[in-house]
Amino acid sequence: MLDDADEIHPLFHGAPKTTEFKKLRKRLVQNVREAVDQYGMVEPGDTPPKWLVCLSGGKDSYTLLAILHELQWRGLLPVEILACNLDQGQPGFPATVLPEFLERMKVPHRIEYQDTYSIVMDKVPQGRTFCALCSRLRRGNLYRIAREEGCSAVVLGHHRDDILETFFMNLFHGGRLATMPPKLVNEEGDLFVYRPLAHVAEADCEKFATAMNYPIIPCDLCGSQDGLQRQQVKQILDGWEKNSPGRRQVMFKALMNIRPSHMLDPKLFDFVGLMRDSG
Repeated sequence: MLDDADEIHPLFHGAPKTTEFKKLRKRLVQNVREAVDQYGMVEPGDTPPKWLVCLSGGKDSYTLLAILHELQWRGLLPVEILACNLDQGQPGFPATVLPEFLERMKVPHRIEYQDTYSIVMDKVPQGRTFCALCSRLRRGNLYRIAREEGCSAVVLGHHRDDILETFFMNLFHGGRLATMPPKLVNEEGDLFVYRPLAHVAEADCEKFATAMNYPIIPCDLCGSQDGLQRQQVKQILDGWEKNSPGRRQVMFKALMNIRPSHMLDPKLFDFVGLMRDSG
C-alpha cells in the first residue's frame, strides 16, 4: 500500500507504520472489497453511482469511510462518495467535530440537523428502549437526503458482530432466522442499502479507529439505556468467544452456508413434494 503523504488520501495521513497496523489495514481493505464484490454493491453503467456514506462519529463509521476511500483511491471502487452526518439534536452532541474533520480530510459531505431526539423522548414511554423509533426516524431522513443528493445507495457501518447480534436477537426474541442483509432495497424500491463492513470484525474497527486517532463521538442516547437486548446478546457472544476463540467467525460463516432442506420452513423447501426413489 502507498504510504507517501502525497500519494494517499488524507484520511490515512499519520497512519502508524508498524507491521501490525499494515496487516490490519490490508485485512480491512480485503474484507470490504470482498463484501462489495460478493454482494454486487457497485451498479453497472457508464456513470459511477453515488453513495451516501453515513457517518455517526463512531469507530465503525470512521472505519467505513476510510476504507471506502482507500478502495476508491486505488481504483477499486468506481463510485462517488458523499459523507453524511445526521445531527439528531442530542444534548451535548459536539456539532463541530465532524464538519471540521471532514473539511480537514477533504471529504465531500453534508451535515443535516433534524431534532429527532425530542420526538423520541416525547413518544417513547418511560422504561421502553429508544432504538426502534430512533432508527426509523433516522432512516427516513437518510433516505430523503439520499434522494435530494441524487444518490443510489445509503451506505451503513454495520459490521460482522452487528449482523451476528441481530441474528441471535431475532432467534431469541423474534422466533425467526433473520439478520441485517449486506444489501437490500428500501420499501419504496428506489434506493439500495449497503453494509460493506459485513465481513469486518468489530475488534478490527476498534483497533483501526484508535490507531488513526479519529475523533470518536459516543452515542449517549442508546448507550445510556440499561438492559438492551443487544447488550445482553453481545455479552453472551463475548462469553462464547472467550471460551472458544474464533467462535464468532464460525457462526458468521454459518450465515453464508444455509441448507433449506435441513431446516424446517416449508416455504423454503418443498418437503411435501419430496419423493423417494421407488425404483
